[in-house]
Amino acid sequence: MGDKIVSSDGRVYIVGAGPGDPELLTLRAARLLGEAGAVVYDRLVGAEILELCPPGCLRIFAGKSPGNHTMRQGEINSLLIDLAQEGLSVVRLKGGDPFIFGRGGEEAQALSQAGVPFEIVPGVTSATAAPAYAGVPVTHRGLSSSVTFVTAHEDPAKPETSVDYAHLAAGGGTLVFVMGARSIGRISRELLRYGMTDETPVAIVENATTGRQRALRCTLAEAPSFAEREEVAPPAVVVVGAVAALADELAWFRPEESPASPWSRLQTQTLLESI
Repeated sequence: MGDKIVSSDGRVYIVGAGPGDPELLTLRAARLLGEAGAVVYDRLVGAEILELCPPGCLRIFAGKSPGNHTMRQGEINSLLIDLAQEGLSVVRLKGGDPFIFGRGGEEAQALSQAGVPFEIVPGVTSATAAPAYAGVPVTHRGLSSSVTFVTAHEDPAKPETSVDYAHLAAGGGTLVFVMGARSIGRISRELLRYGMTDETPVAIVENATTGRQRALRCTLAEAPSFAEREEVAPPAVVVVGAVAALADELAWFRPEESPASPWSRLQTQTLLESI
């Protein structure tokens, strides 16, 4: 790939790549990618975003999927430290926001303990983008004045969950379960067990913000059989609460009608240079 791009002061930028649509990438993230000497990226980072990397940039895949980890977390931490200590400007590119269920905090701790300078670049999180692209405001006057983000990335075979469903069911606000595709049965069962009603609205959003997005609606009692019938697959966000019913009225995103994205590296570079 050519010669490495070396900086006199190695640094790691832990960057949120957003929920999927490359046009939801922040300007700061785009600028750093265009100057990177190395990019360590996750599974859900789109190829279009990686096009912003300059010639000579090292691109290292560190993606994880259930039961299949390209690198263990400790190996990723060591890699980031090593690359920065070589003098590289390193972008650690993570889907969504790196500090929302992204293990960005663990990576920042490792860098801090190794004395490696780092910066956190927030990204648009799927926890809010997925509901928004399905027409679901996670808060809405008269319906929900609070929202709780929950990781649903638990082993379905675990005999017990580590999530406090009793507290969630009693809270009265919107619940957003991130990485929830394989846990819909457990989510439904536990919330019903602790008092939520069968008719509580649920929205399930797959591949949010992309041309492959699917936004599905059902009730909490229906959710397990509905998700099985519809073959819901990762990545998916599950929204539980009264606001989920607004998807029927506020749905605005039509993936099948959306024109091809005008995204291009040249257009992005032109935009960055004009700021």
